[in-house]
Amino acid sequence: MENTRVSHAQRALRSERINKLVKVLSEGVYEREHTIKLCLLAALSGESVFLLGPPGIAKSLIAKRLISAFESSSYFECLMTRFSTPEEVFGPLSIQDLKDHGRYVRLTKGYLPTANVVFLDEIWKAGPAILNTLLTVVNEKTFKNGSEIEKVPMRLLISASNELPDQDSGLEALYDRMLVRVFVNRIQDKQNFHSMLTVGTPQEAQVPEDLTISNQEYTQWLNELDSMPLSDEVFNKLYQLKTMLETRHKENEDKLNSDELYVSDRRWKKAVKLLKASAFFNGRQKINALDLLLIQDCLWNSPASRLIVREVMHEFALKHAFNQKEILQIIEDSNDVLTDIQCEIEDENVMQVQSEHTSGLLRKGKEGFKVDLDDWRSHSVGNARNLVKLVLLQSNQSVSEHDKGDTRYVYVPHTELVNAINHGGGDVYGYVNHNPNLMSLKFALDGENHLVIKDIANRSVLLGLVTNAGLDVEKHQAWHARANEAVNQLMQAELLFTKVRSDFHGALPHNFIEPELPTAMESSLQQLSVTLNESQQRSKKVAQRIGMLADFFTE
Repeated sequence: MENTRVSHAQRALRSERINKLVKVLSEGVYEREHTIKLCLLAALSGESVFLLGPPGIAKSLIAKRLISAFESSSYFECLMTRFSTPEEVFGPLSIQDLKDHGRYVRLTKGYLPTANVVFLDEIWKAGPAILNTLLTVVNEKTFKNGSEIEKVPMRLLISASNELPDQDSGLEALYDRMLVRVFVNRIQDKQNFHSMLTVGTPQEAQVPEDLTISNQEYTQWLNELDSMPLSDEVFNKLYQLKTMLETRHKENEDKLNSDELYVSDRRWKKAVKLLKASAFFNGRQKINALDLLLIQDCLWNSPASRLIVREVMHEFALKHAFNQKEILQIIEDSNDVLTDIQCEIEDENVMQVQSEHTSGLLRKGKEGFKVDLDDWRSHSVGNARNLVKLVLLQSNQSVSEHDKGDTRYVYVPHTELVNAINHGGGDVYGYVNHNPNLMSLKFALDGENHLVIKDIANRSVLLGLVTNAGLDVEKHQAWHARANEAVNQLMQAELLFTKVRSDFHGALPHNFIEPELPTAMESSLQQLSVTLNESQQRSKKVAQRIGMLADFFTE
């Protein structure tokens, strides 16, 4: 137990440390904090980053800042042109080795093969000799120097360009290995723009020694990342997201090129490592669904596909990441069941009024109405006799200003009810529920000639006649059982929602995700809570009313 507490404390300290490190690295670099977060996360998981954006927006500054995150790290930077040579990137040839031993060896110290953090600007302008060698370096973290294979200590490669590689340029393989892709725009906020002009931006970050990541820590953390499991639950969410993207790709085939939403198996696998790193450096032992939102910066290939990926991710975040849609489906299914039961009750018990033409001299040719009351059961309230009992089949406020609450049934004199029906509706004095006081009740016919009573909101409420036969017992039991099952399903939805809320809040605050999506998710969960609560209250009330129907029709 003690080891568990220590481990949890260590994880919390590591998360807090990474959060502080991001703040230090972002200081004075306006509107670039999220980019720096992603670059640091990529470095901590050993992956590469591609920055897309116009010149002069501090892309190289971001790379330089990342050097300060690591202990004794070396940095290499190069601006690529079509005239760049391999010597400028990988080091010059050793003339001495060539002269003395006839070996083709490069002097790599101070160049890319010996650097921890590498920044290659305008990368797509480089020639094939550089790009082909770079592909091996990125993929295998090795560099072939003459006959020797040297290990490359590169923790982070940041490449940048204001354009994407041309189609059929042969650069797809290298581009595919750049897992994290960030669009870096010009400064948008007015105050940030003013600060950038007047305060300036320091080139280097002053990282306190206690925040710097040591070489031993870096190696240890990478090993721990490899051992972190991918749970079945997270895998299923990831596969669901993959399916959603592929579906959206098919829907947009006429707008996008075939490769704009293509995500290789390699990139999916690398993305999982990024998710593990996200969980690890947020102080958790397993991936949370919230971590999945990070891969929206791993799955796009062009500006157009980036927008689509973000749309899909927004839908995924609000509906699927924490099973929100599953809860909504339970609510919808339960409501449908209750609605179906209500319709069956109404169909079985509603009072259907028939129209007829009268033949009396005073009303000859006029239309009248009648209803079958042959099997009605006589009731008494106080001294009143020969009363017909009518059960309200739908929930209502009340049918009289003098009665509070939900009216369940009414008693009216048989003769006066027949007369009101014959005239197509009218006011009749009767009794409401167990109230012994006479009240004026308003009866009418709806559009399908069903007898209804008006509640105080003037809504029509269907009525059922209490007869000697009473309610069908088997049908009532079936209705009641189905209604209770709907209530139980909503109770299960509440338990699931409790877990959803716990899982979501358990991943907050998140060190690497922009706050907009979690904020939207929080809002949607609050709305889901309201919807679930309202549905539970309604279902319990309906189930209770259905359960009491037998009493209404028999007492």
